[in-house]
Amino acid sequence: MKHMTRLFALLMAVMMIGLCTAQAETALERVKAAGKIVVGTEATYPPYEYLDDQAQFAGCDIWLAQQIADALGVTLEIRDMAFDGIIPSVEAGQIDLGIAAFTVTPERAEVIDFSHQYELSNQLLIVKAGNKDKYADKESMKGLRVGAQLGTIQSQLVEKALPDSELFELPTYPELGLETMNGNIVGFVVDQAVGESMIATSNGELEAAAFTFTAEEASFGKAAVVRKGSEDLMEAINEVIDRVVEDGSYQAAYDAAVAASGATGE
Repeated sequence: MKHMTRLFALLMAVMMIGLCTAQAETALERVKAAGKIVVGTEATYPPYEYLDDQAQFAGCDIWLAQQIADALGVTLEIRDMAFDGIIPSVEAGQIDLGIAAFTVTPERAEVIDFSHQYELSNQLLIVKAGNKDKYADKESMKGLRVGAQLGTIQSQLVEKALPDSELFELPTYPELGLETMNGNIVGFVVDQAVGESMIATSNGELEAAAFTFTAEEASFGKAAVVRKGSEDLMEAINEVIDRVVEDGSYQAAYDAAVAASGATGE
């Protein structure tokens, strides 16, 4: 009996040591031990992230994710998911990193950590072709529905900058594009490059409204998101972001993605 008690105590001690070792493992160590970095994105947002004509992940955010994986010496695994599910997945530790043209906001920073910013985007109001001048000011949209993707900063922008309009949300921008083409909503608010890409692939059915947000209302910095407490992983990610921003390679990838998604993005 005493032998069994000692054996049980020994097994418990080994288990506790293993548990403490696992708990002590950092985010970067976990990624390197796994040999891969799992990145969450929402691939309907060209030029940042989308599926090309071969159904392969493409876009400047995907390019950035690959640079991070290469710098860490691991493979890149991309998970396509609903945009508003990415941050909860990062919080839960289900994915290592979220890259989906995330705008830096204080509210999001309460639950996740942002990387250094890698891009600054203006916002466009995309409307049905022929309505460019019809919706040129806030008064023209009073009491009407204006679209944005569910769970995005654009939804907040519509509510704050267009308080007399009605916010209309859908999960993806292609869906909002269809609602706009069908005349069911005024249009939708979107990052400039994404809006321009959607116009280019709309067969002349969409255009940018003659409406502009002020710089104070809408000039959004883009950053990646990681789970709080992932300091070493964040440091490694920021090193990559700083490098590709400073040497101009991210801008080159962005420009290439704009050109490519104008022809192939969906």
